[in-house]
Amino acid sequence: METILLVLTLSIDAFVASLAYGTNRIKIPMKSIIFIDIICAIFLALSMLLAISFKKILPVNVTSIISFILLIILGIYYLFESIIKKYLNEKSSKKRQVKLKLFNLWLIIDIYIDETKADLDNSKTISLNEALYLAAALSIDSIAIGFGTGIGNINYFAVIVLSLIWDIIAIWSGLFLGRKFTEKININLSWLSGILLILLAFLKLK
Repeated sequence: METILLVLTLSIDAFVASLAYGTNRIKIPMKSIIFIDIICAIFLALSMLLAISFKKILPVNVTSIISFILLIILGIYYLFESIIKKYLNEKSSKKRQVKLKLFNLWLIIDIYIDETKADLDNSKTISLNEALYLAAALSIDSIAIGFGTGIGNINYFAVIVLSLIWDIIAIWSGLFLGRKFTEKININLSWLSGILLILLAFLKLK
């Protein structure tokens, strides 16, 4: 149950982002989808490996409490994420246009606020270079959630494998559904991620 909830939570952002791309008629080729999927899985795995290192030096009851607190905080953040992103978007709207360079932190944050900005050349197609930035933006959540759950007890291998599968499904289905809409939509499912994370936090207490 915990593994399923975690994977669903991680795939929601990818689904919403791809839904926005679909409604904006921006294509994500399969090679870019797979690239995004792999990068997100790598970040998730690294965050869980970091959590495992912490588990080795902390008592079990302490790691369970830390995991509970982190997931509750993340859950509350997600419940208000749309408000936070709107505020950040207003603040960043006046910033100067950034130049494309590898691992440009501000560009990644900009894409985190508005995923559709990953189409840097306005070609309506996400290239592998642009997919890297999109993957990094989507991985911000994966790092935090992966560490929060990894420091507790969870099947790491199952999470990584299912995440690889579900992220591809989420991106493809989001693009497909987005193209079916004749008008642009602004859907917000961050509250659902928040509820799932809070539920996951309480499951950790069992």
